[in-house]
Amino acid sequence: MSLLSQHTAATAVQAGIAKSAEIGVKMNIAVVDAGGHLLQFSRMEGAWLGSVDIALKKAKTAALFTLPTAVIGTISQPGGPVYGIEHTNDGLVSFGGGLPVVDQAGNVLGSVGVSGGDVQQDTTVAEAVVQAIVAAH
Repeated sequence: MSLLSQHTAATAVQAGIAKSAEIGVKMNIAVVDAGGHLLQFSRMEGAWLGSVDIALKKAKTAALFTLPTAVIGTISQPGGPVYGIEHTNDGLVSFGGGLPVVDQAGNVLGSVGVSGGDVQQDTTVAEAVVQAIVAAH
């Protein structure tokens, strides 16, 4: 099994910071291992304080369910198969910006959570972080 190192996580967060700067939004970026344990976190200067917890919970949600948080949001709507899931596990986030990280062999390495912009901006930055991790593996 391939593990996500703290060094790789730190390098990937820098890719996220670069993407955030490119799109002009200050972000909070979290990278967790496959068990949902924090490896790296960065709050860009001026990023919303309220988004710190959201970024961490997006990463945790994506790690625990190995699904993008946007997918969790789709299946957790009223009448959905996991309606109310966001109230479990000490709180989950069920909107975009959290992505699992899977290597080319299909191993889950961890996940990324980003918050500070709108859902599309968060997802764009999360994708940049995931791409940097995958490229390092």
